[in-house]
Amino acid sequence: MDTTESITREELNLAPTIAEDLIEQARAEAERQAADYAPGEKEALIQRIKKLLREQNAVLVAHYYTSDDLQQLADETGGHVADSLEMARFGSEHPATTLVVAGVRFMGETAKILNPEKRVLMPDPEATCSLDLDCPPDVFSRFCDAHPDHTVVVYANTCAEVKARADWVVTSGIALPIVRHLAAHNRKILWAPDKYLGSYVRSRTGCEMLLWPGSCVVHEKFKADGILRLKQQYPDAAILVHPESPEDVIALADEVGSTTALINAARRMENRRFIVATEPGIFYKMKEAAPDKIFLEAPNAGAGATCESCARCPWMAMNGLRNLARTLETGDNEILVEETIRRKAVRSIRRMLDFAREHTISAGQGNA
Repeated sequence: MDTTESITREELNLAPTIAEDLIEQARAEAERQAADYAPGEKEALIQRIKKLLREQNAVLVAHYYTSDDLQQLADETGGHVADSLEMARFGSEHPATTLVVAGVRFMGETAKILNPEKRVLMPDPEATCSLDLDCPPDVFSRFCDAHPDHTVVVYANTCAEVKARADWVVTSGIALPIVRHLAAHNRKILWAPDKYLGSYVRSRTGCEMLLWPGSCVVHEKFKADGILRLKQQYPDAAILVHPESPEDVIALADEVGSTTALINAARRMENRRFIVATEPGIFYKMKEAAPDKIFLEAPNAGAGATCESCARCPWMAMNGLRNLARTLETGDNEILVEETIRRKAVRSIRRMLDFAREHTISAGQGNA
């Protein structure tokens, strides 16, 4: 087998795509969470959540892809808006005894892995990630067993069991230096689950990598031809692309990077206008970082590659004020990780964090 190529889904007996009914279920719940509020309902929810956070010694950490309401609430209550690993690290440094994670399930699990002594709650633990779904632990473990000469490197967007099977966990911000480090020691890499991010890392490191065939349902749909047409409309716009996107989209980018890297690029670059190929929830922090600039959603797989809203992650949108308040009131939706799994998973995460510390790299600012 040529280990410079991706494994096919057929070889692994994976479904050709993520089941559409799962996506539709997520969209239906997202619509319920985003339904119009009765007069005064939204403000009452916000005040109730703030009160419950105080009473329960809890802190809210929200991902960049959640709604503006949740990101603003996290900021206002002394919480944090970040990528998943930085969310977990913030939680470990914060004195709160309860972490409320607004995001998708692997983020809650990562928080629990790094903070076993704390209670971790989520507004909806059914909010998942296509990359996580694309990498079932039993299939992945068998594949790793079949390639014992490879070092197993997994992206943070994976479940606890997959992290436990890995030698390293990486974020997109630290993947390049870690893979270069492993390549310098003549290691062959088994990479999972995002094939596009893996291909991007491989193209820039030259490392021998065997790529798992997973993908993000949001980033995979960005279309180069649609972005080029939008660029023709706005020739002054810089193109910002997350590396979970297809190769022809990455090739158009003025800046390729993680969520945090793209926010920093929007602040740093002189362009007044940006075409952004990632989940548009990031616009909340982009506008905060660069309030005088204009941000355009990159078109994706809508009709003629001009869809204006398809880039929303249906699972991220399942998080809302309503289910956040209910979780705090009931204590439901606690995230638990079996201890033997947690101990194995924390080793692969700590290996990355130790590498980042030794090389003065901000590992926490780098994944989806």
